[in-house]
Amino acid sequence: MANIAVIGGTGALGRGIARRLVAVGHAVTIGSRSAEKAQTAAQELGAAGFAANADAAAGQDVVIVTVPHASQGETLALIRDRVGDAVVVDTTVPLVPPKVMRVQLPAEGSAAMQARAHLGPEARLVTAFHNVSAHHLDSDHAIDCDVLVFSDDVAARQTVVDLCPGMGLRGLSGGALANSAAAEALTSILIYMNKTYKADGAGIRFTSLPQAPAIP
Repeated sequence: MANIAVIGGTGALGRGIARRLVAVGHAVTIGSRSAEKAQTAAQELGAAGFAANADAAAGQDVVIVTVPHASQGETLALIRDRVGDAVVVDTTVPLVPPKVMRVQLPAEGSAAMQARAHLGPEARLVTAFHNVSAHHLDSDHAIDCDVLVFSDDVAARQTVVDLCPGMGLRGLSGGALANSAAAEALTSILIYMNKTYKADGAGIRFTSLPQAPAIP
């Protein structure tokens, strides 16, 4: 079992991720801009601890950042000097309200490339969880969705892939960090499909992968 901080763990995505990690026995620390809000969420979820974001990020094996795109830079700058050699998982999708059903990648090419600039080249940066519904994560039912995982650090990428089965998900390596742009863009398409087809949190599933992990 791993020591894992969920930064932004009081938001919908962070809460859902934390819930599933706690359920399989990981020692989860909930981070928030407000330590009081983090405490409330930690008590509700049965998490091991809580703290303000910078403190939550210190001394962990994995740090999962689940904040809106508008808060990404500020949050990563806050934890940059606290994460040490932890695997840092950025879940950020560059949605630009009100046109969230339209792909609007930033000038850098992706939120992943922005995260790399904020954290520096030495960080063990991974991106993942772009295309899974937050409200499905914050439930007890199985989720019919694969999770694409991207990083230039192969070992760090595999660490996140290996976390997924316990969360009721199948993690798949999506390759280099630059490839994260595809999953980030796909989020806008999924939002469009949810609206168009009246779906309750559409996801993605890859077929004909005989060497991939079994579907939970």
